[in-house]
Amino acid sequence: MDELLSFCPRRQKLKTTLSVGETESVPLWLIRGASAGPTLAVTTGVHGCEFVGAKTIGPFFDDLDPAAQYGSLIVLPLVNPWGFYAGAKQVVPPDGKNLNREFPSSPDGTFTQRLAHTIEAQIYPDVDFLIDLHGGDINEDLTPLVFFPAAARLEVSARSREAACRLPVPYRVRSSTKNSLYGWAAQRGIPAILLELGALGRWTPELVQRCQKSPRNLTDFLGMTGRAVSANKTQRESLRAVYDESPADGFGVPTIPAGQTVAASTLLGMLSELNGRTIQEFRARFDATIMYYTTTLGVKRGDSLVAYAEFEENE
Repeated sequence: MDELLSFCPRRQKLKTTLSVGETESVPLWLIRGASAGPTLAVTTGVHGCEFVGAKTIGPFFDDLDPAAQYGSLIVLPLVNPWGFYAGAKQVVPPDGKNLNREFPSSPDGTFTQRLAHTIEAQIYPDVDFLIDLHGGDINEDLTPLVFFPAAARLEVSARSREAACRLPVPYRVRSSTKNSLYGWAAQRGIPAILLELGALGRWTPELVQRCQKSPRNLTDFLGMTGRAVSANKTQRESLRAVYDESPADGFGVPTIPAGQTVAASTLLGMLSELNGRTIQEFRARFDATIMYYTTTLGVKRGDSLVAYAEFEENE
């Protein structure tokens, strides 16, 4: 990455590619500001049918003025172009793996594992902060939220949380994930957050405009612009969360929409066999807000069905 940044002079932008193996590559955009400062990495398009981030990042990048910026910006505007152009939900088509479950990885693994290794080896080393933009896949309804790593070193988690507080979304969720793009970055000592904005594979100009505020607020927070940004006082942090997964292949039928607050024991969804026999009911273990749920009828063993959390009350 030092070599790539050296090709982008101060006060300049560069659009190039990052090689993945001998024949494949992903787009890579760079900005080097007029003055020294932190390096922010922005990744989008990890999942091929989450479109808000991919639609957002181009205008955001083009609007930035390197002459007025401190530090550097590294952008992977379409991490998974194979899934994006094929309309493949959640996976990288060459091997059918979910990139957000393949960190850390090996240069000798499958295609997705090599992609994960390339990001870790080429992007992580010179990054001071990372934000991964997601947006509700075609099978996923969700309410806007930001995840920050709770399982990283204390200072990494605290810095990530501090940044998450600057994003214009209502919920902030403590996450224990370690094998995702942003989760493994945090394990490597890089403060990182994951934004979820959008749902059901949809994007609108209004969502794009809203999404642009997040990396913009982040550059302000990191001291890359000379502007200050206040914490979002209305944002609420999770106290505990549950991520229910399907125990078998079957028909998944949700009963509660994303964003709704429910009481303990409320029926959230059911899993049944083709013949209609109920495999399992899913009920809220405590009073909670629904973060997201799967909308497709057919689900396979291990698929996410519903995620919910108890959030702190605003003061």
